[in-house]
Amino acid sequence: MEQKLFSKDFTLVVIGQIISLFGNAAIRFALPLYLLNQTGSSALYGTVTACAFIPAILLSPVGGVVADRVNKRNIMVTLDFFTAGVITVFSLLMGMADLVLLTTVVLMLLYGISGAYQPSVQASIPVLVTPKHSMAANSVVNTISSFASLMGPVLGGILYSTYGLKPVLRVCTACFVLSAVMEIFIKIPFTAPQSGGGIWQMVKGDFAESLRFIRKEKPVIGKALLVVCGINLFLSSMLMVGLPYMVTEVLYLDGALANKLYGFAEGALAAGGLAGGISAGVFAKKLSIQKAGNLIIASAVSVFPAGLALLVFSSGMLNYIILTVCCFCIMLFSTVFAVQMLSFFQTETPQNLVGKVIAVILAVSMCAQPLGNVVYGILFEICRGYEFAVILFAGAISLVIAVRTKGIFSK
Repeated sequence: MEQKLFSKDFTLVVIGQIISLFGNAAIRFALPLYLLNQTGSSALYGTVTACAFIPAILLSPVGGVVADRVNKRNIMVTLDFFTAGVITVFSLLMGMADLVLLTTVVLMLLYGISGAYQPSVQASIPVLVTPKHSMAANSVVNTISSFASLMGPVLGGILYSTYGLKPVLRVCTACFVLSAVMEIFIKIPFTAPQSGGGIWQMVKGDFAESLRFIRKEKPVIGKALLVVCGINLFLSSMLMVGLPYMVTEVLYLDGALANKLYGFAEGALAAGGLAGGISAGVFAKKLSIQKAGNLIIASAVSVFPAGLALLVFSSGMLNYIILTVCCFCIMLFSTVFAVQMLSFFQTETPQNLVGKVIAVILAVSMCAQPLGNVVYGILFEICRGYEFAVILFAGAISLVIAVRTKGIFSK
């Protein structure tokens, strides 16, 4: 009998992801926004969020090694419980420690945990579903991620602007505890490989093996990685730093209203990701890898209306609406591209290398994000009153990268 997509164990993974990713989205929304509200500095915001990515980059390869050598369920359970502990410690230290230092350390821990966590989730998919369901399963997981990212900032923004940061922290702690308890009941087939040496020796060896596979056997993966790095550097970083800064500091909206509207704007990003994930699943059979570059072109083109609106219109609310719509479109197209690429990588990679290769892809693709966050934080600070120029610059560079991408995949 043919295996169903939504088996009991895959369903538990999906439900656990809904709860865990909701908590993750809410806490990642609230902590940087709290820091930005307290300081009003885009440069500081960009620097802190850049620092947060460093552990994720370093721990993604470790997560890939562990995902291939340790029961993936145990990794998910342990890291969710640990995340709940980190948030609890932050709650206790609020008001007692330096805000910038405490926020930086906690965000670094949260991003590092995510970097070690996600390879286990991605590596579990080929084990829990058949190759026939691979694209659909990735679409489901990506859609769940987008849905959680949609509800996390929206509800988190309402909760934060109405009651403050502490209730958000309590809700997020409960989410991670509940997710960990649910994941205990997942059964993921696992056979421990024979290996010797310490964890860092294994990381070094597996990282080298994954790079050799990408460079020698599947060089198109390496080219795709360069594209993702470029998009992260020039487009994703601009959105990550620019969106909260524009909504809360530039558009001259009321303070409490601005925080809520920023939550809705983040929700629009996630809604675009949700729509993209659903579209990737619905049109899975019609998506051609040769035309993948068109999706990135569409994402880059969606940037320009936001920049031009800032140049032409003076209304803060009108600019907010246009910016939010553009964010939705950018995420819709880029998410379809991301799902398509991830399914391609998983399908073309041997099962014993999936966790390691996905970890390398995540680590390398994230390398550009910290640099981009710092650069855009400084650019927005320098270009006060001319923020439209920064946005148009991001769109122009992203469009150049997108055109090059179309050439790569057309072959």
